[in-house]
Amino acid sequence: MNISISIRQATKEDLPEITALFRSTIINTCSKDYSEKQINVWASAANDTDTWIERINDYYFIVAEQNSLIVGFAYLKKGYYLDGLFVHQDYQRQGIASALLRTIESRVMIEEFPEIRSDVSKTALPFFEAWDYTTIKKQKKSFKGMGFENYIVTKTL
Repeated sequence: MNISISIRQATKEDLPEITALFRSTIINTCSKDYSEKQINVWASAANDTDTWIERINDYYFIVAEQNSLIVGFAYLKKGYYLDGLFVHQDYQRQGIASALLRTIESRVMIEEFPEIRSDVSKTALPFFEAWDYTTIKKQKKSFKGMGFENYIVTKTL
């Protein structure tokens, strides 16, 4: 079921909703792929408000809204690197991530980059594969001293 959403540029006023959505999505959707300790460390990144404000100000950062509620967001770094895409757990499988990804891919093409690249979680990998992303390699990344398995994916545009 697709719901009616609007996509717009994020503002610093969106910060509380963005960080709450980030934390909640990780806690509620990634627990089948990561340990409780990993989830807690990963979700704690929501507390770093300076980093989130920097992303909103410096990156191409968009939010998806339904009835003035932020139901998803995505942000692009360096013009071609998808650094984050999250959808509220109550709004998943409704076309929101796809709409955000199409908007991000369009921006990459407008900026005339030949490909888009991202590091994606085990949880997100099937979504990106369905969108014709190719897995370059499986890797272990460290965040706050905790190791996380994820995948580098790319797509030629």
